[in-house]
Amino acid sequence: MSGASSKSSQGGPLSAAFVRTIHEPGKYHDGGGLGLILRVEPSGSKRWVQRIVISGRRREMGLGAPPIVTLAAAREAAMANKRMVHAGDDPIAHKRKSREIMTFAAAAEQAIAAKSLEFRSDKHRKQWRSTLDTYALPVLGALPVGTVGTADVLRVLQPIWTEKTETASRLRGRIEAILSWATAAGHREGENAARWKGNLSEMLPKPQRVAKTVHHPALASSDAAGWYEALQNRTGTAARALEFLALTAARSGEVRGMTWAEVDLEAGVWTVPATRMKARREHRVPLSVPANSLLERMAQAPDAVPTDGACPVFPAPRGGALSDMSLSAVMRRMQEAEITAGRTGWLDRASGRPAVPHGLRSTFRDWTAERGFPRDMAEMALAHDVGSAVERAYRRSDMLERRRAMMTAWANFLRGQPADENASQTSFVEGT
Repeated sequence: MSGASSKSSQGGPLSAAFVRTIHEPGKYHDGGGLGLILRVEPSGSKRWVQRIVISGRRREMGLGAPPIVTLAAAREAAMANKRMVHAGDDPIAHKRKSREIMTFAAAAEQAIAAKSLEFRSDKHRKQWRSTLDTYALPVLGALPVGTVGTADVLRVLQPIWTEKTETASRLRGRIEAILSWATAAGHREGENAARWKGNLSEMLPKPQRVAKTVHHPALASSDAAGWYEALQNRTGTAARALEFLALTAARSGEVRGMTWAEVDLEAGVWTVPATRMKARREHRVPLSVPANSLLERMAQAPDAVPTDGACPVFPAPRGGALSDMSLSAVMRRMQEAEITAGRTGWLDRASGRPAVPHGLRSTFRDWTAERGFPRDMAEMALAHDVGSAVERAYRRSDMLERRRAMMTAWANFLRGQPADENASQTSFVEGT
């Protein structure tokens, strides 16, 4: 590590606590005659190396990285190497022969398997796989993962960095995770070639400077009542799911994955578990009378599935949850019907593109601002983070009943009913 000074810990052998807490870049010798050194890179990453004389030549070999390889394990490995040298063997050659040369593609498979429990959903896992298959594997797949360098990663990212910035930025993080796994598993050594800070950040423009923000086309507020009436005239489970999405301003995935176990019709509350939320926090949704009535009709429908356990509220025709395209298809057919009738349809005011399900959340947010509802209360309804982490930690109320009044006013707006002039006067006061 160029430019780093050679150091020792507090005047003696390293300790487990020292290894865990040291962050200053440098080389820290363990002592004891084993040649064991802890290297701390400027990025903060740490790795074990051993300096050892083999056939009269001083060599250096990697022994892995903390915390995967503990101090005790590093000492044990260093001692084993010393014994091999004493017996006339070459531990570096032995390691090279015994270790399989793993390709980046194989490392990606194992890294994805190791992260399987971290994926929020099957869709998230498929997104990981898709970006790697499309952009990374054609360039890196056949390379030994231990040889992948910054230049290789740049060959993947540079062609899409300015045109598909968000995809490229996520892909960089996924490549970094794969290389980190490979390092921890002993298949590569040294710095992570996909690391951003102090590495790729010097060669690529910041994502936020080049990203082109594309908003989901939203329904114009003036079109909301007409659109909602047209939706109510549509039949089918997907249409009812879209209607419920509009009434609650929820995300498509939250509605499609909704089960009867999450619904309390008597209390008028839908509780989405943390495992299904983007922010990984439980979210309570107060149901307006129209939203609650819609669910009651779903439960009483002749072809309804039993309303217990994990049964979906809005089941697909062949069972299970609706697909992620089902709600979009309803809106697309509604737009096509408008065009056929010689009308312009339901278009986003800014872009002129046909509105999509996720854009209904923007319509709701604009409506709350126009009506003077408190910002924090509207953001809570959308399940967005409100305030700093400290503020969220001390907040005890999710303003459920105040949000119920807001969602009732929103339902009335969608149905073209007169506004309640008092609905927006509820102030956002903690604990009330």
